[in-house]
Amino acid sequence: MDFDELLHRGVAEVIVEAELRQRLAEGKPLRLKQGFDPTRPEMHIGHAVGLRKLRQFQELGHQVVLIVGDWTAQIGDPSGRDETRTRLSAEEVRANAEIFMEQFFRVVDRQRTEVRWQSEWFGTFRLEQALDLAGRFTLAQMLAHETFRKRYESGAGLTILELMYPMLQGYDSVAIKADVEFGGTDQKFNILAGRELMAQLGMTPQQVFLVPLIPGTDGRKMSKTFLNTVDIRSAPSEMFGRVMSMTDGVIPLYFEVFTDVPLDELAEIHRALAEGSVNPRDLKLRIAREVVAQFHSPDEARAAEEAFVRQFVQRELPADIPEHQLAAPTAIVDLMVAAGLAASKSEARRLIDGGGVRIDGARVERYDLALHPGAGAVVQVGRRKFVRVV
Repeated sequence: MDFDELLHRGVAEVIVEAELRQRLAEGKPLRLKQGFDPTRPEMHIGHAVGLRKLRQFQELGHQVVLIVGDWTAQIGDPSGRDETRTRLSAEEVRANAEIFMEQFFRVVDRQRTEVRWQSEWFGTFRLEQALDLAGRFTLAQMLAHETFRKRYESGAGLTILELMYPMLQGYDSVAIKADVEFGGTDQKFNILAGRELMAQLGMTPQQVFLVPLIPGTDGRKMSKTFLNTVDIRSAPSEMFGRVMSMTDGVIPLYFEVFTDVPLDELAEIHRALAEGSVNPRDLKLRIAREVVAQFHSPDEARAAEEAFVRQFVQRELPADIPEHQLAAPTAIVDLMVAAGLAASKSEARRLIDGGGVRIDGARVERYDLALHPGAGAVVQVGRRKFVRVV
């Protein structure tokens, strides 16, 4: 891969690109910092945009340094939040981190990754060091952070601890002597804080490598907050279906960030979509197949595609419908809860009211409709949830 593709494909911004190009041209291994706060254990494919870039740098001989934010996770990154996060215990953070790293290393080469925990340096951080760190940034600098400024101006709660977050993340770069820090565009302020701190301490400032935040299933940025994610640990069929539920507008970006199709082919995909000479569904099938293969296996990706085509394109039922055993006649609302098709009776009623519940293809309109043991009826909720009554 040439430097142009490395620095531009699936990349939002590089600060400073000319400096990073020079560092790469020198041919010396660079220390690539990627930090994460294990506030939650699940990763989604949006995280993989940056991880794929890290893997590309690894294949050129560079060293990834994974920072486990076991201290900052207990604060919570305030970026993009209008309220203070709930503090986590050290035990919760460590448990989340273990699950998170299992997913991280599905993309990044574990053998070429140095894992560092913040507690290595913050565990013995003295008060004088904390005061020195706080004294290197002004309130005006912190209020340049959009999240901080909005919360301050609105009178919402904003703790001194949260104001320390960018400084602590910046100190991570000092501790590991980072050459480049990777992150999404929402991390720009925090990563620049690390660059500023390194310069103040007489170190070579780290370069900033930002990747785009991708849209989720509802068109907004992919985020657990919006419940619109494609989770890395989801089953192949679920992952495939979630990718297929994306709007057609994401197709060019998803090809750019999740596949290795050559640039000339990428340009042809753009042209074909603009001209309407290709069925967007066929392109999404290809993207979904590639995404599932990356996080599971090519065989599982093919099986997921076959099941999707059978169910949604050919309008057949899934081949592996789970069964639910009844001992007596049961109202549809009660069955949906017992079979895991709805979280509660009220949710079951809402699904019925919305026309999303069918029995053997017929729409359910009554809450008290009863199903009988051994009927063999297939209950469908939404597009992808099925159960057979036995």
